[in-house]
Amino acid sequence: MKLKIKDQIPDIEIFHLLNGEPQTSKIRDMLGKGKVVLFGLPGAFTSTCSKLHLPGYVANADKIKSKGIEKIFCLSVNDPFVMNAWGEANNAGDKITMLSDPYLLFTKAIGAEVDRNSKGMGIRSNRYAMIIENLEVINIQLEKETKQCGLSSAESVSDLL
Repeated sequence: MKLKIKDQIPDIEIFHLLNGEPQTSKIRDMLGKGKVVLFGLPGAFTSTCSKLHLPGYVANADKIKSKGIEKIFCLSVNDPFVMNAWGEANNAGDKITMLSDPYLLFTKAIGAEVDRNSKGMGIRSNRYAMIIENLEVINIQLEKETKQCGLSSAESVSDLL
């Protein structure tokens, strides 16, 4: 990963669904000021992402926010409709903001892209979690393998706060 602790989050456009329509926003505007968690993963509805990663953040959102985190964001390379549907399927509600990076602009800018062509998935995002304060990276937890969800899990991030 190119992005390091103390780096500023790059000013890249991402997508999200607003009132049922895809909207573009700069990720820096979405994250805003304050202390937030951003976790990235290979894909909505994929095995580890759906069994562990997103459900862990949904289940632990209140605990994480009680430790000074203002918002939690989930980012994947899926389109905004898929990210929205996946959030709904996992009861993310207002606990997790679902973000879409369908052209991998943010994912490549931070150096998190991984080749999953052999698995029929194309280029995806590695699995990571970041604690960000005022758009500066305070901590990064990067998994060595996308099937792993230990370092970047909600439980692990919560322990860092």
